[in-house]
Amino acid sequence: MDDLSADELRRLLVEKRRTDRQIRLERFRKTGRVVDAEQASLDEDGLFRARADTPSFSGKNSRHKTWLDALLLFVEIAAVLGLAYVLYNGVTLLRDLNKQVTTVLVQPTLTPTAIIQAVVLPSGHTPPNSPEGVRFNEAEIPEHLRPMVETMANLPVPTPSPQQAVRIQIPAIDIDAPIVQGDGWEQLKKGVAQHLGTPDPGQNGNIVLSAHNDVFGEIFRHLDRLQEGDEVIVYTNQRAFVYIVKQTQVVEPTQVEVMAGTQEPVVTLISCYPYLVDNQRIVVTAELEEER
Repeated sequence: MDDLSADELRRLLVEKRRTDRQIRLERFRKTGRVVDAEQASLDEDGLFRARADTPSFSGKNSRHKTWLDALLLFVEIAAVLGLAYVLYNGVTLLRDLNKQVTTVLVQPTLTPTAIIQAVVLPSGHTPPNSPEGVRFNEAEIPEHLRPMVETMANLPVPTPSPQQAVRIQIPAIDIDAPIVQGDGWEQLKKGVAQHLGTPDPGQNGNIVLSAHNDVFGEIFRHLDRLQEGDEVIVYTNQRAFVYIVKQTQVVEPTQVEVMAGTQEPVVTLISCYPYLVDNQRIVVTAELEEER
């Protein structure tokens, strides 16, 4: 070492420092702390210096980490918003479903009405002066509906009760007759017939009563003489109910809407019309006035 000049000693020192630097660079590279060798320079003593105008690798890693953190934050926010949207849609769907179920379960309150099952108005028959004599007039019924009429003729008569109508009086035309349940051909031979399913006297609804005008006692012979204000008195075994005539009309046999149920207590009187022709119906409507 004593034979070496100062310059040679300096070069040896520089080489040693370079070797040490390479060892440190390898170690730093493994730990991620190495600087770019191309962006570094040696000072006059061979020491490693990072150039002031170039960033180190650690700065790039920091920016990369910042960008990655921002991306992850964005993904997390998007996931939270997506979950909130899904939950909101689920709640909205559940609420709509509950509303639909509630709508189905809550039905409007229906007003009870009499069960009217008729194809033509009751009391229809051929005139007594017709060649075939008096019989049920099937010609009034459309052919495809005749099986239905036969079925309705077999409806059971309700069990008698104190509330059922048993008698009718109409003083203005001298009517005083019994009332029977059912308005089939045989019942109409016995008196004034009440259509099955219509209410008892005094109750809300339409009591439908019918009788013949030119056969089997001609009970309703003079319905066309009734005037507004005349009384129709319907009896049960317990009391009498007075109805006041409000309307008289002549309709076709198929206009069964006159038998429809009503909100108020009403009695409807029906008979064939005109006398000895019997191709239409006369319909008298009376409303309940008072009990006696």
